[in-house]
Amino acid sequence: MTRRQLLLCSSFALALVVGCASKAATVTGEQARALVAGGATLVDVRTPEEFEAGHLDGALNLPVDEFDAKLALLAGKEQQDVVVYCRSGARSARAAGVLKAKGFAKVHDLGPMKAWQ
Repeated sequence: MTRRQLLLCSSFALALVVGCASKAATVTGEQARALVAGGATLVDVRTPEEFEAGHLDGALNLPVDEFDAKLALLAGKEQQDVVVYCRSGARSARAAGVLKAKGFAKVHDLGPMKAWQ
C-alpha cells in the first residue's frame, strides 16, 4: 500500500468513526459566500494539481490526503467558521468529518466547487 493510499484510508476510517453525530452543516453557495464574506476560512480539499487548475478566490489548499500533515495551517481557527469544498462533494464531506473530529466547532460543507455559483 502506498503512502497516499494509507493516508486516504486513515482519513476515511476516521471519518467513518466520527459518524453522524459530528457531521458538518451542508451549506448552499449563497450561505458559503456569506460565511466567507464574514471572515470564514475557505478550504479547497482537492489535490494541488486540481487547485492549480482553478480554485475559488481566497481558498486555502489543504488536500484531504495530506490533512494530518497540513492541519497546522488551520491552527487557531478551531472556533471559527471553516467552509470546505472539493470537486464532487465526497472529499469535502470526508474532510469536514475529520475537522469535526479534530475539534473544529463550525465546519460547513459546500460540497462541489460548482455549488459556489
